[in-house]
Amino acid sequence: MDFLRLVLVFLHILGAAAIVGGWLATFKTPTVSKWQWIGALTQLVTGLLLVGLAEMGDGDVNHMKIGVKLLIALVIAVAAFIGRRKVKNNQDVSKGIAHAVGGMAFINVAVAVFWVA
Repeated sequence: MDFLRLVLVFLHILGAAAIVGGWLATFKTPTVSKWQWIGALTQLVTGLLLVGLAEMGDGDVNHMKIGVKLLIALVIAVAAFIGRRKVKNNQDVSKGIAHAVGGMAFINVAVAVFWVA
């Protein structure tokens, strides 16, 4: 079980890196890359699996924190989906959508690190 948790944490961090890294790489000409979309899905799935593992184990789960992080993750996934759909249709991705994907991922990482109670 511990190895599975470590693999999920590893993939969760890679997902965050894909989102934030893609955002920083295209900051001057905002868009939503394929890797940001994949990162958003990876973050959502691995996050839910990590919470499931924590609930099955003997660890305490802060449900308020998980709820806030899930809400932010859903906003990221929806914004990334909209951005990718626009890219596929050869439309411009608005700065708001592109920065929402990266900025909200940045906020989600901050919530994970600084919300300790």
